[in-house]
Amino acid sequence: MPELKSITRAGVAAALHKAERYRLLNDSSAAESICLDVLEVDPDNQTALVTLLLSITDQFGDELADAVRHARDVLPRLRDEYKRAYYAGIVCERCAKAHLRRGALGSADVAADWFHEAMTWYAKAEALRPPDNDEAILRWNTCVRMLGKHERVSGPEEYEPALEE
Repeated sequence: MPELKSITRAGVAAALHKAERYRLLNDSSAAESICLDVLEVDPDNQTALVTLLLSITDQFGDELADAVRHARDVLPRLRDEYKRAYYAGIVCERCAKAHLRRGALGSADVAADWFHEAMTWYAKAEALRPPDNDEAILRWNTCVRMLGKHERVSGPEEYEPALEE
């Protein structure tokens, strides 16, 4: 396999701009790759870390457990405590939505647990938020509305399997 090539420090800003464009074009794997290139030359670049985390969560799908772990591995690298809490909520919220997209039996219950965990993180972020920054509240409200749209099914004691005759 060919070796990766390094970008220049001078090219970091343009690369991050391209990463954001790729995310907007729903090509999150390209955005993730660009962020990894940026982090090779600037390991503490906070914009690259946030974009990387968002790119990973954009790709939540079949390999969800590994992707969640990969996204959560980025969180400790964020210097700002507010951003760590806020983006931890984003990871959970997007995981919940991925479970809903799957539509498997019990997925609404699993999603509800993830939405509640997201709300816990958003509450922490709200307590740490800068003045006039309501993004954690907006995300909290989104989770509440999603929970209302996708109510949990009854508990296992009320489950009745179909009987074949």
